Amino acid sequence: MRIRFQADADLDGRIVRGLKRRAQDVDIRTAADAGIAGMKDPAILRLSAESGRVLISQDRRTMPAHFANYVSGSTSSGVILLREAISIGVAIEELVLISTASEAEEWINRLAWIPL
Repeated sequence: MRIRFQADADLDGRIVRGLKRRAQDVDIRTAADAGIAGMKDPAILRLSAESGRVLISQDRRTMPAHFANYVSGSTSSGVILLREAISIGVAIEELVLISTASEAEEWINRLAWIPL
């Protein structure tokens, strides 16, 4: 099954817009569209999993621990965290690569940092 992405509220909007421009067939839902802006990490992880979407976040401080706690008792669709120094262009290219070279099932309960 194809990967579908969920953008966290902290994800730089330029990445979402650039990803949509670069690969129009990539399915990415914004935080506003999902209604997750202002929600706590555990709720965001739950909603992403319920909708079968891999969460893309820049929340390097709290998301890794919340993810570990979440997958100890539930199944996640996966999380992609962007490293601090990543450029907008590299983030977009890495996400395009992930969406074209992997399947959604490969991301279950997986946390990955990009650049890979």
